[in-house]
Amino acid sequence: MAFIRRRRLERELYSKERFSLLLLNLEEYYFEQHTANHIINRGHKDERKFRGSLKICSKSIIFEPDDNIQPIIKIPLRDCISIKAPEDNEANNPFTRDTSGGISVLCSQVFLIKERNVIAPYKTIRGRTEHLFQLDVAGKVGDVVQTLHQLYRASCLDKMGDQAAMITAILQSRLARTSFDKNRFQSISETLHMECKAEMVTPLVTNPGHVCVTDANLYFQPLNGYPKPVVQITLQNVRRIYKRRHGLMPLGLEVFCTENDLCSDIYLKFYNYQDRDEVYFLIATYIENHIAEHTAESYMLQWQRGHISNYQYLLHLNNLADRSCNDLSQYPVFPWIIADYSSSVLDLTKPETFRDLSKPVGALNKERLDRLLTRYQEMPEPKFMYGSHYSSPGYVLFYLVRVAPEYMLCLQNGKFDHADRMFNSIAETWKNCLDGATDFKELIPEFYENDPSFLVNSLKLDLGKRQGGKIVEDVELPPWASGPDDFLQKSQEALESQYVSEHLHEWIDIIFGYKQKGSEAVAAHNVFHPLTYEGGVDLNSIMDPNEKVALLTQILEFGQTPKQLFTTPHPQRIVPRLKSLSRTSSHSVSITESPVSPNEESFEDLTEESITLAWNNIAKLKLDEQYKIHKEAITGIAVPCSGSSVFTTSQDSTLKMFSKESKTIQRSVSFSNMALSSCLILPGDTTVISSSWDNHIYFYSVAFGRQQDILMGHDDAVSKIRWCDGRLYSASWDSTVKVWHCVPGVTLSNKKHHFELLAELEHDVSVNTIDLNAANTILASGTKDGTISVWDVTTATVLHQLPCHSGTVFDAAFSPDSRHLLSTGEDSCFKVIDVQTGMLISSVTTDEPQSLEMFGSHYTKA
Repeated sequence: MAFIRRRRLERELYSKERFSLLLLNLEEYYFEQHTANHIINRGHKDERKFRGSLKICSKSIIFEPDDNIQPIIKIPLRDCISIKAPEDNEANNPFTRDTSGGISVLCSQVFLIKERNVIAPYKTIRGRTEHLFQLDVAGKVGDVVQTLHQLYRASCLDKMGDQAAMITAILQSRLARTSFDKNRFQSISETLHMECKAEMVTPLVTNPGHVCVTDANLYFQPLNGYPKPVVQITLQNVRRIYKRRHGLMPLGLEVFCTENDLCSDIYLKFYNYQDRDEVYFLIATYIENHIAEHTAESYMLQWQRGHISNYQYLLHLNNLADRSCNDLSQYPVFPWIIADYSSSVLDLTKPETFRDLSKPVGALNKERLDRLLTRYQEMPEPKFMYGSHYSSPGYVLFYLVRVAPEYMLCLQNGKFDHADRMFNSIAETWKNCLDGATDFKELIPEFYENDPSFLVNSLKLDLGKRQGGKIVEDVELPPWASGPDDFLQKSQEALESQYVSEHLHEWIDIIFGYKQKGSEAVAAHNVFHPLTYEGGVDLNSIMDPNEKVALLTQILEFGQTPKQLFTTPHPQRIVPRLKSLSRTSSHSVSITESPVSPNEESFEDLTEESITLAWNNIAKLKLDEQYKIHKEAITGIAVPCSGSSVFTTSQDSTLKMFSKESKTIQRSVSFSNMALSSCLILPGDTTVISSSWDNHIYFYSVAFGRQQDILMGHDDAVSKIRWCDGRLYSASWDSTVKVWHCVPGVTLSNKKHHFELLAELEHDVSVNTIDLNAANTILASGTKDGTISVWDVTTATVLHQLPCHSGTVFDAAFSPDSRHLLSTGEDSCFKVIDVQTGMLISSVTTDEPQSLEMFGSHYTKA
């Protein structure tokens, strides 16, 4: 998952640096640092001096020694008794001339962190102690002491709101006195569009600084220069950009340079929505020409038709609903899928293996739900059923503590949770979610990915001992999993299973849809605290700073409900059932068998001898007549119902009408200077349609002898077209097959057709040919890489993907009974495939490549 990858990257980039913003308290800022010595036991025999970095933060003083053996020292400002720079004439001055630049800090409590560079709970030293810090630059002492006095006064204020207001004023004053360093521009020719103040958001912490947008780059320069002097995003690399709500306020902006990833390149929180919107506009304007914006509805259609997996769809919905890996209060949420954690074998064919996806976790146990409903009915307004949420920073880090221990220590003031409350066992966690009085949590994406590190204590963390003396190590897995990798693989299989595909829409209704709010939420037993919902509170309308801080803290720590994406019931995924699966098929869907007459033989019923005889008979076909019609290769043949003429298209860019009676060419039409690739005649024999390498499809009126209409439907050459019941099917080298609804013009003044795109069947490479079965329910497509895909036209889902040929598929055609598919290819092979099973029944190699045209009526050699 993105979170784990980010942690691994951070460890690689900053492996020598022990300090991180996670050593700060929540809502604390890191302002500046100074190279200094920490002097211990000044004036005594055992006096020691440790070199390192003194960091000034809004609520603490932190000293990071260069020696990794020594602990990082954190002194909370609220625990300070005095902070001073002794004057030269002060009595009992602990500093001498060689220690100018000294600062004395007297405190009642200090925390020792990462001693011997081991990640562990903070060690607390209580009692009156003095710490002497000697700055390398003595002239900075006055400014540092003045800043510390200001921050100390803020930390001593009784009310949290007053503390936050004073610290914010200090921060804004610092930001106002600084600006973005234009020397950091990548090029001197860059044009500045705007500059403003903002904070870079990472999990649990924010870092203030300056944002700068030019005509080429987005920059963020941290006020403190941490973790690097400037973060730069090249606008040309940006693929997605989203407005975010942060703390339920519309102040966030997240920028992605990768298409299918939840890990963004930068997440910014602005101080007002005007700055956020202006930055968004500048970046969006730059990328709008080459970035397509996807909506929840567009992803829904892709998922319905099987173009994206259940996992991918949930990732997209989380992203659109403001869920971000940078905001643990809005971390992506995934459902519990499996309900069986005790069997030795996981049976994904049994419905009882799965959790009921139509209910929230809190409603899965009827006895617990009854107790909660009793309390709900007696509760004054505003009522809520659950006292905790299904996703919160605490729950996310509960699952990820083994890969992100520093985040847990940050969230819990330097401590891990009690050993018995840790993520010890999958089965125990599921049981507690079913039975616990306050535990209603769902899962996170990591459970359905390929990195099992969050299940393994590879960092050898001391997570404590459980009752009975058992040490907390790796997560205990269910009996059906042979190891962490196997557990994730089976979890992925469960998520993509037929049962989940048929019921996932019910969970989406609860989390992202119409059952999230209002009377439907009440009926679904899906009501959480009002503060968790978007629009639940307007923080800007709250004047009392203490109330505002308290609400914001609750919002960030309690968890937030995703943005509502759907207000009507979510449609079910189209998942036909399979009687028999293709070994090469990646989708559990079926093909309806076409009835075969008792007198009709099918290929699999034939003996090997009769199959050979059938091929030999085809080879005995004799040439009857031959005419030279085109200068270059013929690409399409169409014969009207009357049979009086033949229409042909060619690579010489012409459509020609050849009269069988007069043996002459009666029409010759050129639509463009590029090759025509195929042709067909519409019912009634009045219109001929031809496709072209110029990306267009042309409609030619036979009666009027002129071009009637043009469909500009593809981004590359149109290779093949088919027609059935008012629908046009077009294949293209742009890797798609498109299905169009064609409505002829109904008035004399409007002879043009109207086209409506009904479906788009996406392939990995260029599509060279297509064909429809007799019932017009199944489509076969052949591609440049030799693959034949079989599609259910009614649902736009792929049924089989069959690697048939070693080169381009030239042609594919269904047998009259639709039970078999015949194909020819660049490899000179002629193959027969069983449509139901996807199995190869027969194959013959010819002397040269062959082509099929109107199989069942006649056969022509290419």
